[in-house]
Amino acid sequence: MIDRSTIQRVIDATDIVDVVREFVDLRKAGVNYKGLCPFHNEKTPSFVVSPAKQLCKCFSCGKGGSAVHFLMEIEQMTYPEAIKWLGRKYGIEVREKELTDEEKQASSVRESMFVLNEWARDFFETTLHDTPDGEAVGMAYLRSRGLRDDIIRKFQLGFSNNQRDALAQAAIAKGYSRDYLLRTGLCYEGDGQRLIDRYRGRVIFPVHSISGKIVAFGGRILTDDKKLAKYVNSPESEIYSKSRELYGLYLAKKAIVKENRCYMVEGYMDVISMHQSGIENVVASSGTSLTEGQIRLLHRFTSNITVLYDGDAAGIHASIRGIDMLLAEGMNVKVMLIPDGDDPDSFARKHTPEEFRQLIEEGQTDFITFKTELLLKDAGNDPLKRAELVRDIANSIAAIPEGITRQAFAHECASRMDMDEQVILDTISKVRREESRRKYQAEKNREAETGGEEQKPETKQPETKPAEDDLTAYMTRNSNAEEQPERLLIQQVVRHGGIRLPLTEGEDNNEDEPPTLSVAQYIAQDLAADGITLSNELYARILKEAAEHSEDPDFDAPHYFLSHTDEAVSRLAVELGQAPYQLSRNQQQQYGNEADHLEEIVPRLLNDFKFALIQTEKRSLERQIRQLSADGDLAKCMTAMQQYKEISELFARLCAATGDKVVSNMK
Repeated sequence: MIDRSTIQRVIDATDIVDVVREFVDLRKAGVNYKGLCPFHNEKTPSFVVSPAKQLCKCFSCGKGGSAVHFLMEIEQMTYPEAIKWLGRKYGIEVREKELTDEEKQASSVRESMFVLNEWARDFFETTLHDTPDGEAVGMAYLRSRGLRDDIIRKFQLGFSNNQRDALAQAAIAKGYSRDYLLRTGLCYEGDGQRLIDRYRGRVIFPVHSISGKIVAFGGRILTDDKKLAKYVNSPESEIYSKSRELYGLYLAKKAIVKENRCYMVEGYMDVISMHQSGIENVVASSGTSLTEGQIRLLHRFTSNITVLYDGDAAGIHASIRGIDMLLAEGMNVKVMLIPDGDDPDSFARKHTPEEFRQLIEEGQTDFITFKTELLLKDAGNDPLKRAELVRDIANSIAAIPEGITRQAFAHECASRMDMDEQVILDTISKVRREESRRKYQAEKNREAETGGEEQKPETKQPETKPAEDDLTAYMTRNSNAEEQPERLLIQQVVRHGGIRLPLTEGEDNNEDEPPTLSVAQYIAQDLAADGITLSNELYARILKEAAEHSEDPDFDAPHYFLSHTDEAVSRLAVELGQAPYQLSRNQQQQYGNEADHLEEIVPRLLNDFKFALIQTEKRSLERQIRQLSADGDLAKCMTAMQQYKEISELFARLCAATGDKVVSNMK
């Protein structure tokens, strides 16, 4: 467990814009920042980060919160893991008590696998740098590829010797589980269930998640044995899905944002060699076709991508099919062919960084133009092939979401193919109609397979402001939320719990120093006076803590609860910290902000809460009376009727008191 003072230091040091920028490309939007939401697929930015509030929120899917909650959601971290991540980022030592054996066993499978992978990364690095085989074989190979030592260290490259179970034995000796060695793919079972190292005799390339965790490894063979695969990669696991990772993104993301462009290459060495040439905004698909997950990951940081090809015709034709997905995501796609039969790796080793950059700037062209010219060469003068070409180009243009952009490319392609632009536009329209029908039919098929039980997502209704310009309308709440009065009370505690309210006249009063109570104390004392307790245990705990801590004049309720060590409390604080109402212009002129009218709002909410309790009790007694009357139990029925009369009188008295000033007006 992390002590509160350390958590507070971490929270105080954290800049949410700085944190979110590690994962999302943010652009200034007034006093806030906006970007594409990392939690769902979107083409128009709706993810807003507020430096003033130190909160983020997607106004489409609703996800967000503090920097801690953002990390927990995007990286599937626990609360302590997120605090430690922030501590490392801001240079704050975060100590946690030693875990018991039971607690270690209860640690998540994911965390255990991450820990094992980090140990394996260190094992491979040590083998490369500090063993005779590593120096003579592994380092010799990497240096033969022209890599400097600082680049080898930067990418944490390693080496696994030819021994069949060197890593397995070392891991077992360190206490790591056989099960996790298999789950991570570091080892596999041979004859007699013996553990065998997957990467033996290979140079090792660790694969990092977007936050820097080791999720997988790639291993390259160093011999010419045709029976062995050139590369061996980690299998899919609880922590690794190749369709959601891009090699090099962790080291490239800052450069991608700075340059507002990403270069896409194929292999590990392409990425590493380009880094050595000073070009860091580069990632690799690692030989796999692009997936929607990878594209969405990349789109967080930029809308501009340049795909670098090595000139292999078969490879180009195979990979350009996936680029339509980039276009559909709304990205601006350019393509460049590396000349002279080189790939990005070999070209980077032959040329200076300046020459490489110049080549890219002068040689890149938009994808549609590139694809048109490529297919025109294949089609020649064959009319059937040219007709197929039109269809192929139309498929790519049809994927572009922006209509103006589609028309511009249609015009360019018509000019290059020397044909009527309308033919291409008609073909594009036909493709889009067919795609719409395909999606519609796929949806109908899914409904049929589920028996029509699949629920469609709710349509989000536009928020409307109340017509009435009075405080009652301002405090209107959803009638279908049974716990809403209690929740609204706690919202005031989370947002304003430490603010002092002057007591009403007639109470122990000193004109020079009028007595005050904090909002939390006021609510707690009022409820205690009527013998009322909150039904929600979490709410009751928050009220108790706020009332106790608000004796401290420096108590900041929002800060305290947002940085609470209990994840349930901090998450609730994020939810309650967002303003649930939007004042109209007249309301803003009449009431100002909420904090200026707590002396009116808090007593009203207390009355609302009591009304709700009384109404619930009345309904319960009404049901009881009907049942007792039906059963013929006259004595109990009369007792219940007396209770109903008493609670009705209490309800009437409360109604009469509604609207009375409980605390004096603030001047």
